[in-house]
Amino acid sequence: MIRDIRLSDAEHIAQIYNYYIQNTIITFETAPINSQIMASRIRSVLNKNYPFIVFEENNQIMGYAYLDKWRSRKAYDITLETSIYLSHQARKQGIGTLLYDALIKKATTINIHSLIGVISLPNAASRRLHEKLGFELIGNFRECGLKFEQLIDVEFWQLHLKNK
Repeated sequence: MIRDIRLSDAEHIAQIYNYYIQNTIITFETAPINSQIMASRIRSVLNKNYPFIVFEENNQIMGYAYLDKWRSRKAYDITLETSIYLSHQARKQGIGTLLYDALIKKATTINIHSLIGVISLPNAASRRLHEKLGFELIGNFRECGLKFEQLIDVEFWQLHLKNK
C-alpha cells in the first residue's frame, strides 16, 4: 500500500538509500547517512508541504518517493524535482510505477506546473520508468559527476502536469 511517510520510517528509508550510495552511481552522494540525517531531510520536505510517500508491504517499506525544490529562486516554485528509490530487492515488481504515479497525482493537487526527473547514467530502468509515465527527455549533461572514479552523465526528464 502507498501511504504518507512518517518520521519513524527514517531508519528504513536510510537503509534503502544507503544501498544506492554505497553500490551505485544513481545518487552522487558518497557517504552513507544515518536515520537522524534522513529524518531531517523528511522534515524539510514535509515542512514545504511537498508529498513524501512510501510503498509498504507486510509492514516493510519497499520504496519511497518525494518532491522537493528543483531550484531555489522564487520563479522556479512551479517546478519540482522528483526522487524515487526502491529497496534493491523490490525492483521489477511494478512498485516504482505505482509510487511514481501516486507522486504525480499528488503533484497535481498542489498547483505544480511541471516535474523534473534527474537520472545518472547508465540507468535503463529509470529511463523506461520516466518514458512510461510521460516524461520527455530534455537534456544530457556530459561527465558532470564523478563517483567510483567514473565520470557520469546526467539526464533531465520533464513532465508537464497541465494535462494530468
